Amino acid sequence: MNKPLLAALSSLAIAGLGASPAVAAPHTAATATATATAKPKATVDFAGTVALSNCSGSVIRFPNSADSDPALVLTNGHCLETGFPDPGQVITGQSSSRTFGLLNSAGSKVATLRANQVVYSTMTDTDVTIYQLTSTYAKIKSSYGISPLTVNDSHPTAGTAIKVVSGYWKRTYSCSIDGFVYRLKEGDWTWKDSVRYTSSCNTIGGTSGSPVIDTGTGKVVAVNNTGNEDGETCTVNNPCEVDENGNVTIHQGINYAEETYQIPACFTTGNRLDLSASGCTLPKP
Repeated sequence: MNKPLLAALSSLAIAGLGASPAVAAPHTAATATATATAKPKATVDFAGTVALSNCSGSVIRFPNSADSDPALVLTNGHCLETGFPDPGQVITGQSSSRTFGLLNSAGSKVATLRANQVVYSTMTDTDVTIYQLTSTYAKIKSSYGISPLTVNDSHPTAGTAIKVVSGYWKRTYSCSIDGFVYRLKEGDWTWKDSVRYTSSCNTIGGTSGSPVIDTGTGKVVAVNNTGNEDGETCTVNNPCEVDENGNVTIHQGINYAEETYQIPACFTTGNRLDLSASGCTLPKP
């Protein structure tokens, strides 16, 4: 896993992670025609991302969320403040008072947001925690000028240009979706249909829970969670890929994320979790 911060401090210091956030290269059109017909890209910056005590995350909404709904924060299951959920464990409705540093587009902290509940958390099939905040989207927007990120409700596509935006490090990573992994196994946990990045998204400890954003739409398509650090096979911090026939491969230095398109179907009016809703495929308690 892209370890929570304390477990990764020594390696992060060696890597020199006080670096400034990545800055996109200026656009240069090849021709006037290309400039006129090129599809504009979404603006992807730090607005709506959050810093946790040891991980990254983002304020999210779903396609059918209302401005009056309580806001939600998305991060990893392994970033849960009470510890890693066990294989097969699903946590819902757990009380929480966790705080989050809300960032603006430049990566500056503009507010401290507070949770009142862990709505959903698991490391089974996926690696997600969703917190409910004490503030609504409308309140956050009116007070701080920050809108949530929208979670796309369709499966991502290989080759899509993406950015992994870390609120903890105030750093972005740009690459593409290299492909999808039938099963990604790490220690005792197994995740389904994971996203494999191309090599330039060399995410590190503290980036766990970062939103993975489609640079074309500006929508969240996955949540950053792990990478093979040492070339080991299927151990903690060294996930292995398992195909439909049980063949195991490893890619040292390659990092991964868990898809999020399946989450919106499990939330109904008022951003209320309903694991029995039609189309909801998230693991159940």
